[in-house]
Amino acid sequence: MTERQDEAGCRPGCGACCIAPSISSPIPGMPQGKPAGVRCVQLDEANLCRLFGDPRRPAVCERFAFDAALCGEHRDQALIRIRELEAMT
Repeated sequence: MTERQDEAGCRPGCGACCIAPSISSPIPGMPQGKPAGVRCVQLDEANLCRLFGDPRRPAVCERFAFDAALCGEHRDQALIRIRELEAMT
């Protein structure tokens, strides 16, 4: 995990923001983006983004920041809350 991830408050091994939302912009390995609920190909076995800090990382991913109200107390809460937010948009 990088310092930047620590500063952002992200929980190591969560990865909810790389699974629950749809991403319409191209991602290396997923040129059409990804639908909601599909694991991003750039999410590694430890649920960390392989593109963190890489200029190829999509802007939407770069802008997504840990938010305690959205991410909750644990990964399962984050998955549920991000899915609900996705369904509302």
